[in-house]
Amino acid sequence: MNKGEFIDRLSDRTNLTKKETRKLLDSVLDLIQETLLQGEEVKLVGFGKFAVRARKASSRINPQTKRPIQVAAKVVPLFRPGKELKRQVEKKLKVTGRGVAKK
Repeated sequence: MNKGEFIDRLSDRTNLTKKETRKLLDSVLDLIQETLLQGEEVKLVGFGKFAVRARKASSRINPQTKRPIQVAAKVVPLFRPGKELKRQVEKKLKVTGRGVAKK
């Protein structure tokens, strides 16, 4: 599902116009981003936690040249699903030879 499809479904569920729904979704995403950029977490109980994590500098092997390269330390966004989301996904979906399917 892409953002447009998400907005369509959310608009149907909330009885808001698509324009209002887009503005609401953009506001929520902006707020999450702003909070992460301040180094804070966003915890949505049952759904999950958005946070930032520091990655240490490391040495890797370039697969094309087979030479070692240095990867700089950096900060990356992180999402950790909550217990309820994990439980629902495990309950409704299964692993197949092609990936994931409904049970």
